[in-house]
Amino acid sequence: MSGLHNGRDVFEYAVLRVVPRVERGELINAGVVVYCRAASFVAARTELDEARLLALDPTVDVSGVRAALHAVEGVCRGGADAGQAGGDDAGRRFRWLVAPRSTVVQPGPVHTGLTTDPEAEVERLLELLVR
Repeated sequence: MSGLHNGRDVFEYAVLRVVPRVERGELINAGVVVYCRAASFVAARTELDEARLLALDPTVDVSGVRAALHAVEGVCRGGADAGQAGGDDAGRRFRWLVAPRSTVVQPGPVHTGLTTDPEAEVERLLELLVR
């Protein structure tokens, strides 16, 4: 089987979207969450474009949105600071983070790919889908 592997592992990812007014459905991409089971890897990177967010909703709680995005990064890191999900394995934390929710910060659909470096995928996807 190792001949078929080629050092590439399946990974999953979702875009983190900020939907300041759920009833309007307008959104901006503000981060990515990447999970690779083979590497027991889960990570999120976020980058909030405040000007774009405020253009959608001048009354949005920017600090609240930032806190929600940072909380996603914290859950990925795990440990006591991640709350109840902090002790879960990488896969359970990813599944919890990408579960549909109707809050201001929402995960998009989960997509898959192949990678030799899950950490590099986080940065590549952030550049491609958020910046």
